[in-house]
Amino acid sequence: MKAMIFAAGLGTRFKPWTDKHPKALALVNGKSLLQRNIEYLQLYGIKDVVVNVHHFSDQVIDAVEKNKGWGSNVLISDETNELLETGGGLLKAKDLLQSDEPFITLNADFLTNLNINDLLAFHKKNNALISFGITKRKTSRNFLFDEDNRLCGWRNNNTGEERISIAKNNLMEMAYSCVVVFQPEIFDLIPQRGKFSLVDTYLSLAVNHPVYGYDHSGDKLVDVGKPESVAIAEKLFP
Repeated sequence: MKAMIFAAGLGTRFKPWTDKHPKALALVNGKSLLQRNIEYLQLYGIKDVVVNVHHFSDQVIDAVEKNKGWGSNVLISDETNELLETGGGLLKAKDLLQSDEPFITLNADFLTNLNINDLLAFHKKNNALISFGITKRKTSRNFLFDEDNRLCGWRNNNTGEERISIAKNNLMEMAYSCVVVFQPEIFDLIPQRGKFSLVDTYLSLAVNHPVYGYDHSGDKLVDVGKPESVAIAEKLFP
């Protein structure tokens, strides 16, 4: 199984570190976010990893080469010339990820102990095109699910904006964990092109394809999006 770690972002919430470094190389108890996610994948036997780069891309590439991928086979998807966001970044990495089996994506700035084997079993059981981790926690934006955990929409809690793919009553608000399983045929189905978010892809495909959320509330999870979140991460991930 292959995986992709999104590590290209500008990390604007993580200044001043990101004025001189990529956020993916920020340290949590002496290990970079990128190393921690690569080692997390290794726990499940996943050692073929694609990492996309843009912001201080040379530093990420140097770290990967210097540390010999931390024991994994790491391939670089270079977005130095244009930052493509998660959806565009995934599409650009198509040739590096293609296989006849599902693949995983992670965000470099999220740390979790979600059991990937359990997520894969959930994905298979539901015959899903896409399955991703979700938890019950407070966040500015929520995905909306029906009673079977099928994706129906999205809401921005700050602005009130809603995007509904499947109209149903009593939808559950859940927070995105950024650990995602995709079927390999996803590349033939993504309607967007250029620079776009995977949120757009999920919502457009959910209309006609099974897109599910896997509730792993109670697991360790931290969005290392701001400098002050490092202390939280260090308590959870020694």
